[in-house]
Formats: sequence, C-alpha cells, structure tokens
Amino acid sequence: MFKRIGNIIKGFFLRLIGSAERANPKALLEVEKENLRKQTTKFNTALASHAALVEDLKSRARKLDEQEEELRAKTAANLKAGNRAAAGQLALKLKQIGKSHDDVATQFEDAEKRYKELIRARDVSVREAKDRIEKVSRGINDMEVQKATAELNEMASSMVTTIGGSGDTLNRLEDMVEEERTKAAGRARVARDSMDMDDVKMAEAEKSAMEELALADFAAAEGIELAGGESAPEEDGGEGEDQGSKGTMGPSVSE
Repeated sequence: MFKRIGNIIKGFFLRLIGSAERANPKALLEVEKENLRKQTTKFNTALASHAALVEDLKSRARKLDEQEEELRAKTAANLKAGNRAAAGQLALKLKQIGKSHDDVATQFEDAEKRYKELIRARDVSVREAKDRIEKVSRGINDMEVQKATAELNEMASSMVTTIGGSGDTLNRLEDMVEEERTKAAGRARVARDSMDMDDVKMAEAEKSAMEELALADFAAAEGIELAGGESAPEEDGGEGEDQGSKGTMGPSVSE
C-alpha cells in the first residue's frame, strides 16, 4: 500500500515537473546546455590525464632509446678491447633495455591512438549535441512564432466579432436618431400648419399702416416732403403757415 501511495506521489511530482518543463522550454534548454558544458569539461579533464600518460610514455621511450644507444656503444667498445665479461654484461643489459623499449613504444603507440580516438569521439559527440540543441532551439522559436501567430489570429477574429457587434449597435442608434428626427419634423409641421396666417398677415398690415401714418404726421409737423411725392395735406399746411406768420409778426408789431 505504501508503495502504491509512493507511486502516486511520485507520479504527481513528475506530472508537476513535466508541466513546468512544458511551460518553460527555454529554461530546460539552458539546463541541457549547461549539462553539455559540464560533461565536456569533465571529459576534457580525463582526456588531459590520458594525454599526460601519453607524454610520459613518449618520454620513457626517448630515455630508453638513449640508454640503448649508449649501451650499444659501450658493448662494442668492450668487445673490441677484449673485455668479453664486461661486454657480455652490457650486451645482456642492452637486450633487457631493448625489450623494455619495445614494450614502452607499443604502449605509447596504443595510448596515442586511443587519445586520437577519444578526441574524435569527443568532437563528434559535442557536435551532435550542439546540433540537437540548435534544432530544439529552432523548434522552440518556431513554436513561439506559431503561438504568437495563433494569438494574433484569435485577436483578429475577436476584433471582427466585436466590430460587427458595434456595427449592429450603431445601426440601431442611427435608426433611433432618424426616427426621433422624423417625429420632431412632423411635430414642427403640425405646429406650423395650426397657426392662423391670415391673422398674422392682418396684424402685420395694421402695424405697417400705423407706421406709415405716424411717419406722415411727423413729416407734416416738420415740413418734410416724403419720398415718392407724398406730402402733408394742403389745408393743414396753409393754416399752419398762416398761424406761423401771425405768430411771428405778432411780437414785431408789439415792439
């Protein structure tokens, strides 16, 4: 039972981690890049140790080669001088060193070959890993572009729907305004038609006649001839003239 509960908990956390990885692919890719750098560094460290071994074998082979040349010269010299015992000892030692030299040379060749194979394997592995990382990176970028395009398409579709709804609203508002305008124009026409225009015209005529009469009285009083040959009545004017003359001469006679 505890094992089953443990499996459920493990599955829950794995699903949670999977969701987090799916939501952040770039972060996961950066982790993989860092892992590749660490693995490459670790491999290079081991490769450096192997390269040190190769150099050590190479140095040992060089030293054995020098010893072999030296012993060969000494053995020949002692043999020519008649020192057979010394020459024999040197010859035996030369044979042992020659065997060691062959062994070291073989180890050096194998180590050098292995070193080159490791270098080649490292380069191939790193190149393949980088290619995969680059491919995944391009896939992530393409995924982001596709997501952005899908979001833009969804926004455009939503905008079209929204604008269409606003157009319907504007159409209804336009119909309402036109209806109210028509009603107002009808009311204005009814009000205008209900007015008695004859009374209005009569009132305007009376006002005009009264204005003309007032103007004639003013002109007669001031002795101004109206335009169009109209003037004040003659009898009224004569009487006024006589009265004016009498009024003017009266004070002179008195004086």
